[in-house]
Amino acid sequence: MSSNRKPISRSSNLRVGITIGDPAGIGPYITARALEALKGKAQFVVIGDRWVFDRASFGRKPVYGANFIDLANVRKKTFAFGRIRAAHGKASIEYLDAALEMLGAGQLDCLVTCPISKEAVSRAGYGGFSGHTEYLAARTAVKDYVMMLLNRHLKIGLVTRHLPIRGVPEAIEANYVRTVIRISAEALKSLFGIPSPRIVVCGLNPHASDNGLLGGEERAVIAPVVKQLQRSIANLAGPEPADVAIAAARKGEYDCVIAMYHDQALIPLKLSTPHEGVNMTLGLPFVRTSPLHGTAFDIAGRPLACPDSLIAAIKTAIQCTLNQKKD
Repeated sequence: MSSNRKPISRSSNLRVGITIGDPAGIGPYITARALEALKGKAQFVVIGDRWVFDRASFGRKPVYGANFIDLANVRKKTFAFGRIRAAHGKASIEYLDAALEMLGAGQLDCLVTCPISKEAVSRAGYGGFSGHTEYLAARTAVKDYVMMLLNRHLKIGLVTRHLPIRGVPEAIEANYVRTVIRISAEALKSLFGIPSPRIVVCGLNPHASDNGLLGGEERAVIAPVVKQLQRSIANLAGPEPADVAIAAARKGEYDCVIAMYHDQALIPLKLSTPHEGVNMTLGLPFVRTSPLHGTAFDIAGRPLACPDSLIAAIKTAIQCTLNQKKD
Protein backbone atom coordinates (compact mmCIF):
# COMPACT_ATOMS: atom_id res chain seq x y z
CA MET A 1 0.00 0.00 0.00
CA SER A 2 1.31 3.42 -0.89
CA SER A 3 1.80 5.79 2.00
CA ASN A 4 -0.81 8.18 0.61
CA ARG A 5 -3.52 5.61 1.45
CA LYS A 6 -2.42 5.18 5.06
CA PRO A 7 -4.20 7.19 7.75
CA ILE A 8 -2.24 10.23 8.84
CA SER A 9 -1.55 10.22 12.58
CA ARG A 10 0.83 11.98 14.97
CA SER A 11 1.39 14.47 12.18
CA SER A 12 0.06 17.71 13.62
CA ASN A 13 3.48 18.73 14.97
CA LEU A 14 5.32 18.07 11.72
CA ARG A 15 6.49 21.19 9.88
CA VAL A 16 5.93 20.65 6.17
CA GLY A 17 7.55 23.14 3.80
CA ILE A 18 5.81 23.74 0.46
CA THR A 19 7.47 25.75 -2.31
CA ILE A 20 4.98 27.14 -4.85
CA GLY A 21 7.21 26.34 -7.85
CA ASP A 22 7.13 28.55 -10.91
CA PRO A 23 4.87 31.43 -9.84
CA ALA A 24 3.35 31.61 -13.33
CA GLY A 25 2.34 27.95 -13.25
CA ILE A 26 -0.38 26.08 -11.37
CA GLY A 27 1.70 25.67 -8.19
CA PRO A 28 0.12 28.55 -6.24
CA TYR A 29 -3.42 27.40 -7.07
CA ILE A 30 -2.94 23.71 -6.25
CA THR A 31 -1.15 24.68 -3.04
CA ALA A 32 -4.20 26.65 -1.93
CA ARG A 33 -6.46 23.71 -2.82
CA ALA A 34 -4.23 21.23 -0.99
CA LEU A 35 -4.06 23.35 2.16
CA GLU A 36 -7.83 23.53 2.14
CA ALA A 37 -8.09 19.73 1.89
CA LEU A 38 -5.41 19.00 4.51
CA LYS A 39 -6.16 21.64 7.11
CA GLY A 40 -4.93 20.54 10.53
CA LYS A 41 -2.92 17.57 9.25
CA ALA A 42 0.44 19.30 9.87
CA GLN A 43 2.05 22.69 10.39
CA PHE A 44 2.35 23.93 6.81
CA VAL A 45 4.89 26.55 5.78
CA VAL A 46 4.38 27.95 2.27
CA ILE A 47 7.38 29.56 0.59
CA GLY A 48 6.77 31.89 -2.34
CA ASP A 49 5.23 35.24 -3.23
CA ARG A 50 2.17 35.98 -1.13
CA TRP A 51 0.46 38.28 -3.61
CA VAL A 52 0.81 35.70 -6.40
CA PHE A 53 -0.58 33.04 -4.08
CA ASP A 54 -3.53 35.22 -3.09
CA ARG A 55 -4.28 36.04 -6.72
CA ALA A 56 -4.18 32.37 -7.68
CA SER A 57 -6.26 31.26 -4.69
CA PHE A 58 -9.56 32.70 -5.96
CA GLY A 59 -10.79 33.73 -2.54
CA ARG A 60 -9.24 30.88 -0.54
CA LYS A 61 -8.09 33.13 2.32
CA PRO A 62 -6.51 33.05 4.78
CA VAL A 63 -3.97 30.32 4.09
CA TYR A 64 -5.90 27.83 6.22
CA GLY A 65 -3.60 28.00 9.23
CA ALA A 66 -0.38 27.84 7.22
CA ASN A 67 2.56 30.14 7.79
CA PHE A 68 3.71 32.01 4.69
CA ILE A 69 7.31 32.93 3.96
CA ASP A 70 6.88 35.80 1.52
CA LEU A 71 10.04 36.34 -0.53
CA ALA A 72 8.34 39.09 -2.56
CA ASN A 73 10.60 38.46 -5.55
CA VAL A 74 8.10 38.66 -8.43
CA ARG A 75 7.35 42.07 -9.91
CA LYS A 76 3.65 42.82 -10.29
CA LYS A 77 4.07 45.00 -13.37
CA THR A 78 5.65 42.29 -15.51
CA PHE A 79 3.97 39.20 -14.07
CA ALA A 80 1.51 37.09 -16.01
CA PHE A 81 0.31 33.54 -15.44
CA GLY A 82 1.28 31.06 -18.13
CA ARG A 83 4.39 32.92 -19.29
CA ILE A 84 7.88 31.39 -19.37
CA ARG A 85 10.20 34.06 -18.05
CA ALA A 86 13.68 34.16 -16.58
CA ALA A 87 12.41 36.15 -13.60
CA HIS A 88 9.98 33.37 -12.75
CA GLY A 89 12.70 30.75 -13.05
CA LYS A 90 14.94 32.76 -10.73
CA ALA A 91 12.10 33.13 -8.23
CA SER A 92 11.39 29.40 -8.20
CA ILE A 93 15.04 28.66 -7.38
CA GLU A 94 15.02 31.28 -4.64
CA TYR A 95 12.02 29.54 -3.07
CA LEU A 96 14.02 26.30 -3.03
CA ASP A 97 17.07 27.99 -1.54
CA ALA A 98 14.94 29.49 1.24
CA ALA A 99 13.44 26.08 1.98
CA LEU A 100 16.91 24.50 2.12
CA GLU A 101 18.05 27.14 4.60
CA MET A 102 15.06 26.39 6.81
CA LEU A 103 15.67 22.64 6.59
CA GLY A 104 19.31 23.16 7.49
CA ALA A 105 18.30 25.27 10.49
CA GLY A 106 15.87 22.61 11.71
CA GLN A 107 12.84 24.79 11.02
CA LEU A 108 11.19 22.27 8.67
CA ASP A 109 10.82 18.49 8.89
CA CYS A 110 10.27 17.76 5.19
CA LEU A 111 9.82 19.45 1.84
CA VAL A 112 7.15 19.34 -0.88
CA THR A 113 7.96 21.16 -4.11
CA CYS A 114 5.48 22.39 -6.70
CA PRO A 115 6.43 22.22 -10.40
CA ILE A 116 9.07 24.47 -11.90
CA SER A 117 9.91 25.23 -15.52
CA LYS A 118 13.28 23.91 -16.66
CA GLU A 119 13.22 26.43 -19.51
CA ALA A 120 12.54 29.38 -17.20
CA VAL A 121 15.28 28.26 -14.82
CA SER A 122 17.71 27.89 -17.72
CA ARG A 123 16.83 31.39 -18.97
CA ALA A 124 17.60 32.66 -15.46
CA GLY A 125 21.18 31.52 -15.87
CA TYR A 126 21.25 28.29 -13.91
CA GLY A 127 23.37 26.34 -16.37
CA GLY A 128 23.24 22.56 -16.29
CA PHE A 129 19.97 22.53 -14.38
CA SER A 130 17.90 19.44 -15.18
CA GLY A 131 15.35 19.42 -12.39
CA HIS A 132 14.54 19.57 -8.69
CA THR A 133 16.16 16.20 -8.02
CA GLU A 134 19.60 17.14 -9.29
CA TYR A 135 19.49 20.65 -7.82
CA LEU A 136 18.59 19.44 -4.33
CA ALA A 137 21.24 16.72 -4.46
CA ALA A 138 23.89 19.24 -5.51
CA ARG A 139 22.90 21.76 -2.86
CA THR A 140 23.00 19.12 -0.10
CA ALA A 141 26.25 17.57 -1.41
CA VAL A 142 24.57 14.19 -1.83
CA LYS A 143 26.36 11.96 -4.33
CA ASP A 144 24.04 8.93 -4.37
CA TYR A 145 20.33 9.59 -4.78
CA VAL A 146 17.32 8.08 -6.55
CA MET A 147 14.19 9.41 -8.19
CA MET A 148 11.29 7.24 -7.06
CA LEU A 149 7.86 7.62 -8.66
CA LEU A 150 4.84 6.18 -6.91
CA ASN A 151 1.10 6.01 -6.56
CA ARG A 152 -1.29 3.85 -4.58
CA HIS A 153 -0.41 0.79 -6.70
CA LEU A 154 3.26 1.11 -7.63
CA LYS A 155 6.64 2.33 -6.40
CA ILE A 156 9.26 2.60 -9.14
CA GLY A 157 12.90 3.63 -8.74
CA LEU A 158 14.62 5.01 -11.84
CA VAL A 159 18.11 4.06 -12.98
CA THR A 160 18.16 6.88 -15.56
CA ARG A 161 16.02 9.99 -15.44
CA HIS A 162 15.81 12.74 -18.04
CA LEU A 163 17.87 11.30 -20.87
CA PRO A 164 17.07 10.93 -24.56
CA ILE A 165 16.38 7.29 -25.40
CA ARG A 166 19.56 7.03 -27.46
CA GLY A 167 21.60 7.86 -24.35
CA VAL A 168 20.02 5.31 -22.04
CA PRO A 169 21.97 2.11 -22.93
CA GLU A 170 25.37 3.61 -22.25
CA ALA A 171 24.08 5.04 -18.95
CA ILE A 172 23.14 1.57 -17.64
CA GLU A 173 26.31 1.15 -15.58
CA ALA A 174 26.80 -1.52 -12.92
CA ASN A 175 27.71 0.87 -10.11
CA TYR A 176 24.68 3.04 -10.68
CA VAL A 177 22.25 0.13 -11.06
CA ARG A 178 23.64 -1.22 -7.79
CA THR A 179 23.26 2.16 -6.07
CA VAL A 180 19.65 2.60 -7.19
CA ILE A 181 18.66 -0.85 -5.96
CA ARG A 182 20.43 -0.39 -2.64
CA ILE A 183 19.04 3.08 -1.89
CA SER A 184 15.53 1.98 -2.90
CA ALA A 185 15.71 -1.04 -0.60
CA GLU A 186 16.86 1.13 2.31
CA ALA A 187 14.10 3.66 1.69
CA LEU A 188 11.41 1.00 1.53
CA LYS A 189 12.44 -0.03 5.02
CA SER A 190 13.02 3.35 6.66
CA LEU A 191 10.45 5.54 4.89
CA PHE A 192 7.69 3.09 3.99
CA GLY A 193 7.98 0.67 6.91
CA ILE A 194 8.49 -2.48 4.82
CA PRO A 195 10.87 -4.72 6.82
CA SER A 196 11.84 -7.07 3.98
CA PRO A 197 10.94 -5.35 0.69
CA ARG A 198 10.26 -7.40 -2.43
CA ILE A 199 11.98 -5.73 -5.37
CA VAL A 200 11.96 -6.63 -9.06
CA VAL A 201 14.42 -5.19 -11.56
CA CYS A 202 13.33 -4.51 -15.14
CA GLY A 203 15.40 -5.33 -18.17
CA LEU A 204 16.24 -2.59 -20.63
CA ASN A 205 15.33 -4.40 -23.84
CA PRO A 206 12.10 -6.07 -25.00
CA HIS A 207 11.62 -9.45 -23.26
CA ALA A 208 14.66 -8.58 -21.10
CA SER A 209 16.72 -9.29 -24.27
CA ASP A 210 15.63 -12.95 -24.72
CA ASN A 211 18.96 -14.22 -23.38
CA GLY A 212 20.99 -11.77 -25.41
CA LEU A 213 19.13 -11.95 -28.70
CA LEU A 214 17.73 -8.41 -28.37
CA GLY A 215 20.56 -6.63 -26.62
CA GLY A 216 23.41 -7.19 -24.21
CA GLU A 217 22.73 -4.93 -21.21
CA GLU A 218 20.82 -7.55 -19.22
CA ARG A 219 23.51 -10.23 -19.47
CA ALA A 220 26.51 -7.89 -19.20
CA VAL A 221 25.33 -5.44 -16.53
CA ILE A 222 21.94 -5.90 -14.91
CA ALA A 223 21.91 -9.65 -14.14
CA PRO A 224 25.37 -9.68 -12.49
CA VAL A 225 24.39 -6.75 -10.25
CA VAL A 226 21.15 -8.44 -9.21
CA LYS A 227 22.98 -11.70 -8.47
CA GLN A 228 25.53 -9.88 -6.32
CA LEU A 229 22.90 -7.94 -4.36
CA GLN A 230 20.77 -11.02 -3.72
CA ARG A 231 23.33 -11.91 -1.04
CA SER A 232 22.23 -8.91 1.02
CA ILE A 233 18.71 -8.18 -0.30
CA ALA A 234 16.70 -11.35 0.20
CA ASN A 235 13.67 -10.64 -1.97
CA LEU A 236 15.33 -9.28 -5.11
CA ALA A 237 14.38 -10.58 -8.57
CA GLY A 238 15.30 -9.81 -12.16
CA PRO A 239 16.06 -8.72 -14.69
CA GLU A 240 12.50 -9.37 -15.86
CA PRO A 241 10.74 -8.00 -18.94
CA ALA A 242 9.37 -4.61 -17.93
CA ASP A 243 5.77 -5.48 -18.76
CA VAL A 244 5.95 -8.67 -16.68
CA ALA A 245 7.66 -6.98 -13.75
CA ILE A 246 5.32 -4.01 -13.56
CA ALA A 247 2.19 -6.14 -13.99
CA ALA A 248 3.34 -8.37 -11.13
CA ALA A 249 4.00 -5.35 -8.91
CA ARG A 250 0.58 -3.95 -9.78
CA LYS A 251 -0.93 -7.23 -8.52
CA GLY A 252 0.94 -6.86 -5.23
CA GLU A 253 3.66 -9.44 -5.82
CA TYR A 254 6.43 -6.85 -5.39
CA ASP A 255 6.77 -3.72 -3.26
CA CYS A 256 8.99 -1.87 -5.72
CA VAL A 257 10.11 -1.96 -9.34
CA ILE A 258 13.50 -0.74 -10.57
CA ALA A 259 13.00 0.74 -14.05
CA MET A 260 15.79 1.48 -16.49
CA TYR A 261 14.41 4.70 -18.00
CA HIS A 262 11.86 7.45 -17.59
CA ASP A 263 8.88 6.30 -19.65
CA GLN A 264 9.24 2.69 -18.52
CA ALA A 265 8.00 4.04 -15.19
CA LEU A 266 5.82 7.00 -16.12
CA ILE A 267 3.46 5.27 -18.54
CA PRO A 268 2.19 2.58 -16.13
CA LEU A 269 2.04 5.06 -13.26
CA LYS A 270 -0.10 7.53 -15.16
CA LEU A 271 -2.31 4.82 -16.61
CA SER A 272 -3.04 3.33 -13.20
CA THR A 273 -3.83 6.58 -11.34
CA PRO A 274 -3.58 9.61 -13.63
CA HIS A 275 -4.01 12.27 -10.94
CA GLU A 276 -2.35 10.84 -7.82
CA GLY A 277 1.28 10.21 -8.78
CA VAL A 278 4.14 11.36 -6.56
CA ASN A 279 7.79 12.10 -7.33
CA MET A 280 10.17 11.44 -4.45
CA THR A 281 13.92 11.95 -4.07
CA LEU A 282 15.60 9.20 -2.04
CA GLY A 283 18.98 9.73 -0.41
CA LEU A 284 18.58 13.34 0.70
CA PRO A 285 19.00 14.26 4.39
CA PHE A 286 15.25 14.99 4.49
CA VAL A 287 12.07 13.68 2.88
CA ARG A 288 11.24 15.48 -0.37
CA THR A 289 8.24 14.86 -2.60
CA SER A 290 6.46 16.64 -5.44
CA PRO A 291 3.40 16.15 -7.64
CA LEU A 292 3.89 14.04 -10.75
CA HIS A 293 3.06 16.72 -13.30
CA GLY A 294 4.42 19.95 -14.68
CA THR A 295 3.61 23.64 -14.51
CA ALA A 296 0.56 23.38 -16.82
CA PHE A 297 1.05 26.92 -18.10
CA ASP A 298 -1.93 26.49 -20.43
CA ILE A 299 -4.38 26.49 -17.52
CA ALA A 300 -2.42 28.57 -15.00
CA GLY A 301 -4.28 31.51 -13.52
CA ARG A 302 -7.62 29.77 -13.82
CA PRO A 303 -9.36 27.53 -11.23
CA LEU A 304 -8.97 24.38 -13.35
CA ALA A 305 -5.97 22.41 -12.07
CA CYS A 306 -6.51 19.21 -10.09
CA PRO A 307 -4.71 19.25 -6.71
CA ASP A 308 -4.82 15.48 -6.13
CA SER A 309 -1.19 14.80 -7.05
CA LEU A 310 0.03 17.52 -4.70
CA ILE A 311 -2.25 16.25 -1.94
CA ALA A 312 -0.81 12.76 -2.43
CA ALA A 313 2.72 14.21 -2.35
CA ILE A 314 2.04 16.01 0.93
CA LYS A 315 0.49 12.91 2.51
CA THR A 316 3.44 10.82 1.36
CA ALA A 317 5.92 13.32 2.81
CA ILE A 318 4.10 13.33 6.14
CA GLN A 319 3.83 9.55 6.43
CA CYS A 320 7.41 8.91 5.34
CA THR A 321 8.72 11.51 7.80
CA LEU A 322 6.76 9.87 10.60
CA ASN A 323 8.13 6.47 9.64
CA GLN A 324 11.66 7.91 9.53
CA LYS A 325 11.27 9.37 13.01
CA LYS A 326 10.37 5.91 14.37
CA ASP A 327 13.86 4.61 13.60
